[in-house]
Amino acid sequence: MDAPEIVVGLDIGTTKIACLVGRKNEHGKIEMLGVGKAPSVGVTRGVVSNIEKTVQSIRTAVEEAEAKSGVEIKVVNVGIAGQHIKSLQHRGMITRDSIEEEINQQDVDALIDDMYKLVMMPGEEIIHVLPQEYIVDRQSGVKDPIGMSGVQLEANFHIITGAMASAKNIYKCVAKAGLEVAELILEPLASASAVLSDEEKEAGVVLVDIGGGTTDIAIFHDGIIRHTAVIPFGGNVITEDIKEGCTIMQRQAELLKTKFGTALSNQSQENEIVCIPGLRGRDPKEISVKNLSNIINARMAEIIEHVYYEIKNSGYEKKLIGGIVITGGGSQLKHISQLFEYATGMDARIGFPNEHLSSNTSNNLTSPLFATGVGLVAKGFENFDKVLASKAYINTRTHSEKTKGGFFDKIKNFFDESVD
Repeated sequence: MDAPEIVVGLDIGTTKIACLVGRKNEHGKIEMLGVGKAPSVGVTRGVVSNIEKTVQSIRTAVEEAEAKSGVEIKVVNVGIAGQHIKSLQHRGMITRDSIEEEINQQDVDALIDDMYKLVMMPGEEIIHVLPQEYIVDRQSGVKDPIGMSGVQLEANFHIITGAMASAKNIYKCVAKAGLEVAELILEPLASASAVLSDEEKEAGVVLVDIGGGTTDIAIFHDGIIRHTAVIPFGGNVITEDIKEGCTIMQRQAELLKTKFGTALSNQSQENEIVCIPGLRGRDPKEISVKNLSNIINARMAEIIEHVYYEIKNSGYEKKLIGGIVITGGGSQLKHISQLFEYATGMDARIGFPNEHLSSNTSNNLTSPLFATGVGLVAKGFENFDKVLASKAYINTRTHSEKTKGGFFDKIKNFFDESVD
């Protein structure tokens, strides 16, 4: 298939690697043509820790997605997360030559490109430059300056930075799997694109994506991204706690968490017992469901505490009418939204990635588990619409290089030089 509207998202997570192939239908909704999934064994807390194992998992997921979709995958949109992700606010300005000419896209692009030249700490690079509001000749509060007249064009930016080494390792894994990276996208931005409506972003909302290794946060207000953070805890820490607390194996702890776990300990009966088979002729182990929920509750309350700290730190705590939207694999824990509401005093709901998906999408794909993967495809289409002339987002047998300055090119050049 060589349809130009096919976009692939590759979610390199701590527990799974998912490859999703999507295209837009006549109504502008995304149809998922195929999905491939493989256990992730080379990623720790959102960061690649073993190149070869990660490459193998990527290949497995991509081959499965190719078989199901009938598409030859060559170019992918990849997510990036991890504790190294940081965000900062900055104001930029350019002075135009003429007041007669209207402000155009080139002026806006020049202002954004200028931000990529900011000096960062050694080893850190800028991943995303996100305009928040523009100021034209000291007139503030401008959402879109294109078409306006003015000499001085300023903007407040939300800038997201990350460790060069972590991004380079992601790029290396994708390249070794025989693929090309179209765009590195911050995972909470991708998840937000999949599960949040425009009304929620306008009203003010917190997206909390609880993955296996990290919990990603994105705060929106007035339709604009205001704050991002990555907390180095996720569902795997809860599994580890159950394993230690109940002295059982990892696999059994994961099954206990998903089948019998609840985030609220008062929802469990005192006399409920789960029996786990013993190892090699040993007696079965009896575990109290109440004890299990106490373990989960303690760790989940700690994660929520970190989330609430980031909400208060953003300065938007009192302005978030949309409350909290929880997504990711960790959001499937029973009573998790109630615990969030109890701990923060804000409304909470579970976010399903059906914001851009067509109505005939299978239920498996509308699970919060695939929020980041669906979001990477949605983000790919956003970028695809912006650069129709570019073929970097097209999965066909021939494709040209996308030209984009900044972070991505530095990684690419670095990798190319090391290969030579």
